Amino acid sequence: MAQEGKGLLESLTAFATTLVGVVHTRLELLSTDFEEDRERLFSIVTLYLIAMFCLVVGLVLTIILIVYILWETHRLLALSSMAGFFLLVGLVLWGFATHKTKTKPKLFSASLIELLKDKENLDGS
Repeated sequence: MAQEGKGLLESLTAFATTLVGVVHTRLELLSTDFEEDRERLFSIVTLYLIAMFCLVVGLVLTIILIVYILWETHRLLALSSMAGFFLLVGLVLWGFATHKTKTKPKLFSASLIELLKDKENLDGS
Protein backbone atom coordinates (compact mmCIF):
# COMPACT_ATOMS: atom_id res chain seq x y z
CA MET A 1 0.00 0.00 0.00
CA ALA A 2 2.90 2.37 0.75
CA GLN A 3 4.26 1.69 -2.76
CA GLU A 4 0.98 2.81 -4.39
CA GLY A 5 0.93 6.03 -2.34
CA LYS A 6 4.52 6.73 -3.23
CA GLY A 7 3.86 6.04 -6.93
CA LEU A 8 0.91 8.41 -6.95
CA LEU A 9 2.96 11.10 -5.23
CA GLU A 10 5.76 10.67 -7.75
CA SER A 11 3.26 10.87 -10.63
CA LEU A 12 1.71 14.03 -9.22
CA THR A 13 5.15 15.55 -8.69
CA ALA A 14 6.17 14.69 -12.25
CA PHE A 15 2.90 16.13 -13.56
CA ALA A 16 3.37 19.34 -11.55
CA THR A 17 6.96 19.64 -12.78
CA THR A 18 5.82 19.18 -16.38
CA LEU A 19 3.01 21.69 -15.92
CA VAL A 20 5.38 24.28 -14.45
CA GLY A 21 7.79 23.68 -17.33
CA VAL A 22 5.04 24.18 -19.91
CA VAL A 23 3.81 27.37 -18.22
CA HIS A 24 7.40 28.65 -17.98
CA THR A 25 8.00 28.00 -21.67
CA ARG A 26 4.75 29.71 -22.65
CA LEU A 27 5.52 32.75 -20.51
CA GLU A 28 8.94 33.00 -22.15
CA LEU A 29 7.23 32.82 -25.54
CA LEU A 30 4.77 35.56 -24.53
CA SER A 31 7.66 37.71 -23.35
CA THR A 32 9.51 37.18 -26.62
CA ASP A 33 6.38 37.98 -28.64
CA PHE A 34 5.88 41.16 -26.66
CA GLU A 35 9.49 42.28 -27.11
CA GLU A 36 9.40 41.58 -30.85
CA ASP A 37 6.12 43.45 -31.30
CA ARG A 38 7.39 46.39 -29.25
CA GLU A 39 10.64 46.65 -31.24
CA ARG A 40 8.83 46.25 -34.56
CA LEU A 41 6.28 48.89 -33.62
CA PHE A 42 8.97 51.33 -32.50
CA SER A 43 10.94 50.92 -35.74
CA ILE A 44 7.82 51.26 -37.89
CA VAL A 45 6.65 54.39 -36.06
CA THR A 46 10.11 55.93 -36.33
CA LEU A 47 10.29 55.25 -40.06
CA TYR A 48 6.78 56.63 -40.60
CA LEU A 49 7.56 59.81 -38.66
CA ILE A 50 10.75 60.45 -40.63
CA ALA A 51 8.97 59.70 -43.91
CA MET A 52 6.05 61.97 -42.99
CA PHE A 53 8.42 64.82 -42.09
CA CYS A 54 10.25 64.51 -45.43
CA LEU A 55 7.00 64.27 -47.37
CA VAL A 56 5.50 67.32 -45.65
CA VAL A 57 8.60 69.42 -46.31
CA GLY A 58 8.63 68.28 -49.94
CA LEU A 59 4.93 69.00 -50.38
CA VAL A 60 5.16 72.46 -48.84
CA LEU A 61 8.09 73.34 -51.09
CA THR A 62 6.24 71.99 -54.14
CA ILE A 63 3.12 74.00 -53.30
CA ILE A 64 5.19 77.15 -52.85
CA LEU A 65 6.87 76.51 -56.21
CA ILE A 66 3.59 75.94 -58.06
CA VAL A 67 1.93 78.99 -56.52
CA TYR A 68 5.00 81.08 -57.37
CA ILE A 69 4.94 79.89 -60.99
CA LEU A 70 1.17 80.49 -61.37
CA TRP A 71 0.96 83.65 -59.21
CA GLU A 72 0.12 86.04 -62.07
CA THR A 73 -2.35 83.84 -63.95
CA HIS A 74 -4.07 81.09 -61.91
CA ARG A 75 -3.07 81.40 -58.26
CA LEU A 76 -6.57 80.68 -56.88
CA LEU A 77 -7.02 77.65 -59.13
CA ALA A 78 -3.60 76.31 -58.10
CA LEU A 79 -4.25 76.79 -54.37
CA SER A 80 -7.80 75.41 -54.43
CA SER A 81 -6.91 72.36 -56.54
CA MET A 82 -3.98 71.50 -54.27
CA ALA A 83 -6.09 71.97 -51.16
CA GLY A 84 -8.78 69.69 -52.59
CA PHE A 85 -6.22 67.08 -53.62
CA PHE A 86 -4.58 66.96 -50.19
CA LEU A 87 -7.92 66.87 -48.39
CA LEU A 88 -9.02 63.95 -50.57
CA VAL A 89 -5.75 62.05 -50.03
CA GLY A 90 -5.95 62.76 -46.30
CA LEU A 91 -9.50 61.36 -46.08
CA VAL A 92 -8.58 58.25 -48.05
CA LEU A 93 -5.53 57.61 -45.85
CA TRP A 94 -7.61 58.22 -42.71
CA GLY A 95 -10.09 55.57 -43.87
CA PHE A 96 -7.26 53.16 -44.68
CA ALA A 97 -5.65 53.70 -41.25
CA THR A 98 -9.02 53.14 -39.55
CA HIS A 99 -9.50 49.90 -41.51
CA LYS A 100 -5.98 48.69 -40.58
CA THR A 101 -6.65 49.48 -36.92
CA LYS A 102 -9.90 47.52 -36.89
CA THR A 103 -8.43 44.48 -38.68
CA LYS A 104 -5.11 44.21 -36.83
CA PRO A 105 -3.99 40.73 -35.73
CA LYS A 106 -4.36 39.71 -32.11
CA LEU A 107 -1.48 40.41 -29.79
CA PHE A 108 0.40 37.23 -28.80
CA SER A 109 -1.26 35.24 -31.58
CA ALA A 110 1.68 32.81 -31.84
CA SER A 111 1.58 32.19 -28.10
CA LEU A 112 -2.17 31.65 -28.15
CA ILE A 113 -1.80 29.09 -30.94
CA GLU A 114 0.86 27.21 -28.96
CA LEU A 115 -1.29 27.26 -25.82
CA LEU A 116 -4.21 25.88 -27.83
CA LYS A 117 -1.97 23.06 -29.11
CA ASP A 118 -0.90 22.31 -25.53
CA LYS A 119 -4.52 22.19 -24.43
CA GLU A 120 -5.43 19.84 -27.27
CA ASN A 121 -2.47 17.59 -26.41
CA LEU A 122 -3.49 17.45 -22.75
CA ASP A 123 -7.13 16.76 -23.65
CA GLY A 124 -6.06 13.98 -26.01
CA SER A 125 -3.82 12.30 -23.41
